[in-house]
Amino acid sequence: MAPMTLTLPEAKASLSLPDARPSLTAILALDLGTTTGWALQAPDGLITSGTVSFRPARYDGGGMRYLRFVNWLTELEHGAGPIGAIHYEEVRRHVGTDAAHVYGGLMASLTSWAELRGVPYQGVPVGTIKRFITGKGNADKQAVIAAVKERGFSPADDNEADAIAILLWALETRGGVR
Repeated sequence: MAPMTLTLPEAKASLSLPDARPSLTAILALDLGTTTGWALQAPDGLITSGTVSFRPARYDGGGMRYLRFVNWLTELEHGAGPIGAIHYEEVRRHVGTDAAHVYGGLMASLTSWAELRGVPYQGVPVGTIKRFITGKGNADKQAVIAAVKERGFSPADDNEADAIAILLWALETRGGVR
């Protein structure tokens, strides 16, 4: 399994969702990339988050990072229980070609994994996430990290902060319905 970090929200971290009830499934939020940020609300309401690296090893074939990603998703589901929905950062513009290829491969792996299991998934535009968490659709990485910290979480980096922001968006807007 790929190495990952796991941070728990601080004791004061909470969601202001008066009608939030524990569900029978987990909700997963992802910031896809070589270092993927993730945040998960378990069926009991506990939120955990972290990062996991899918950087290829020296002699790995081109598809190994994607196989490791699929295996990681499966392990996450086995540990957290059934995943009821997946929300991921929908990136439409990449700085480099390699980043675009990695994102596309991870997204294809994610969507096929979800389709095989009947798990609904949704891409959330970058501007929507930033506007939700900071109030500004073009906020920089540090502003997103600061806004997530204000909510009581301790993200290790911008990838984890983005995943937490996506999860909070999904929970508070019911996946964009509100």
